[in-house]
Formats: sequence, C-alpha cells, structure tokens
Amino acid sequence: MNTDIKNCGLRDTVIRVDLSAIAENMEHICQLVGKETAVAAVVKANGYGHGARAIAPTLIEHGAALLAVATLEEALELKQAFPDYPVLVMGLTPDRALPYAAEYGIIQTIDSLHQARLLNHAAADLRQPARIHLKVDTGFHRIGFSDSEAGIREMLQIKELPYLVTDGIFSHLALLDDASNLEQYQRFTSVINVLQAEGFSFRFRHIADSIALVDYPEYRMDMVRAGALIYGLRGFHKGFVKVRQALTFETKICHISNVHKGEGVSYDYAWRAPEDTRVATLPFGYADGYPRNLRDRGFVTIRGVRCPIIGVICMDQCMADLSQVPDAQIGDTAIIYGNGSDNAPDIQEISQLAQTNKNEIVSRLSSRPARIYMNA
Repeated sequence: MNTDIKNCGLRDTVIRVDLSAIAENMEHICQLVGKETAVAAVVKANGYGHGARAIAPTLIEHGAALLAVATLEEALELKQAFPDYPVLVMGLTPDRALPYAAEYGIIQTIDSLHQARLLNHAAADLRQPARIHLKVDTGFHRIGFSDSEAGIREMLQIKELPYLVTDGIFSHLALLDDASNLEQYQRFTSVINVLQAEGFSFRFRHIADSIALVDYPEYRMDMVRAGALIYGLRGFHKGFVKVRQALTFETKICHISNVHKGEGVSYDYAWRAPEDTRVATLPFGYADGYPRNLRDRGFVTIRGVRCPIIGVICMDQCMADLSQVPDAQIGDTAIIYGNGSDNAPDIQEISQLAQTNKNEIVSRLSSRPARIYMNA
C-alpha cells in the first residue's frame, strides 16, 4: 500500500501550487532589487499556506539568500530538511528553547541583553558561535530594542559576548504614509550609525518587506524580506514587479440535492430556496481554512460559472446554488480560489469579500487539504 496517504488522492479538496510561478516571482524580485541587495524568502506560516518545506528548494535555487520564519519550530522543520542553508527566526524564542537555536545553527532574532547572554551561554557550551540579528523598534512597537540611549547601550554590550556573531540588524515599517516611513527609516539608520561607530559591523541591514521593497526602493538596504510577493500576492501601490499567483484551491461536487421552494439548507435553515433549486454539496469548510463569514457572499466557479455559496458554512462541507449551471454533475470541479482566469476568484477578490487581507486568506489554509506541486 502507498504509505504517503496524504497525497494518494483520498480527498477531492486539494491545494495546487505552481512552483514555476514561485520561481519566476523570486527571479523578478531579485532582478528588481539588484545584485547588491539580498532577498530573504519569508516562508512563515507554512510558506503562507503553500508548504514551506516543499517550496524551499525552488526558493533556494532561484536566489533566496536565506529563509525567514516566525518561530523556532518553523525553523527546526526547515533545518532538518536543509541543514546547511541559513534560516532566520524573525520572532522571539522563549528562554528555555534558545539552546536549540544554538545547536541547530539557526539565526535567532534578539531584542534583549538578557536573551543575548542566554544564547551566548548555550553557544559556549557547544563551543560553536551562534548567529543573531538584532531587532530595533523604530515605532512599530511590537518587538525590538528601543532606539533610545538605553537600548543602544544594551546592544553595544552584545558585541562583547564572544560566542555571538551579529549577522544582521533590522526593523519593520508600519507603512502608514511616506512621512512616518521616512521617520522610521531615519531612526533605524541613526541606531546603525552609532553601533557601527562603536565597532559593530552588519552583513545584513533590512527594513523593507514585500510592499516596501517595491514602493520604496530607497529603503532596500543590504536585504529585503519578500513574503507575499513570492506567492504572487500584490500589495504595492506605487512601483511594479511582475508576479503571478501560485496557489489554486479546488474541490469536486460530491452530492447534488433537489431543494424545493421554501425548503432550508444547512444550519438554522439560514438560507431557504426562493424556488426549486439544484444544490451542490462541496467537501470543504472552515476546517480547511475557508472563511466562515463568506456565507451568502462567497462563491465557487463551476464550468466557468460563479455559483453562490448558500447557507451556513460547515466545518467540513458547504453548499452552492447550481441554478446557473443546470448540467452540473457530481464530480465536476469547483474552483474555490483561482488565479482570476476562467471566471474564478483570485486571492485578492476573496480577501475583499471576507473583509480581511490576502495574507490571512492563504496563511489560514489548514494542513488538511493535500498540496499538489506542479511545474506548469
């Protein structure tokens, strides 16, 4: 028996990932920023739902200087698969888990002298240096050293820790407007200038994410952090880079009901048939990561026709009105998220319907649908 049960076709609800799109997107980003600026490929949240471990080889082959994640667990998964490739944890790691970062050669973000000392101690026990990036809070107020004199004094003390290699320093833009972006950038560079004057050197200085690397080329510095752009999700407004969506989410009709006028569908009969209606049952629901608030406003595309999702969306199933596709049959493909072709909704349209952003739509996709990787 095939032991790869996850990918042997036991379920019709799948996520297709076009690796050629990811490769092209990565190449276009690298071309945009130029050879003097490295590109960190952000693969947190399981590669924005695309499957971090599966897409990593494509990113590595097409120019990623390092892989960036949010948590130590995400980093460990990648390090086990790609032990020689640099992986940066952009979030904080609990004190008790810092020895794992040292043991596996993971680049750890540090925003306190306390954690720097703990990591230095763990690295000393292993007799091998640990690499870090310093995080500076320039006004985002999430994590990071203060850019005050006190914060700078703490960072300067880190330079004296013998088993730490400070590979980089970074901050994060709030992206409110041009004026606040400039203020944050200036605060960041001011800190860097002080640290460098005191003997610090940084291989990577970075503040630009996917939006900033396109719209604000003056903030690219030594490295940019490309996240949504890698997957073909556009967020920029001023500049341009050619990217295409890599993900398609689809299923197949598993059942068709003939619902009479006035009869209800799904929980609470929140939708009742205004006339005799053919209704498709589709084997996906909010446990697959589909937004439950798309009830009565979401749709799937069947045979090129948009079919409204009706009734309360269930954990594992939902229903669609087949009135405009009278010949639809069990087994027909239903596109849940497409790339905008064949009348299917792309991630941008779905995010607007769900009143959220594109990153949430893809990152909430659960592990349940099998990922199928193609080089189309």
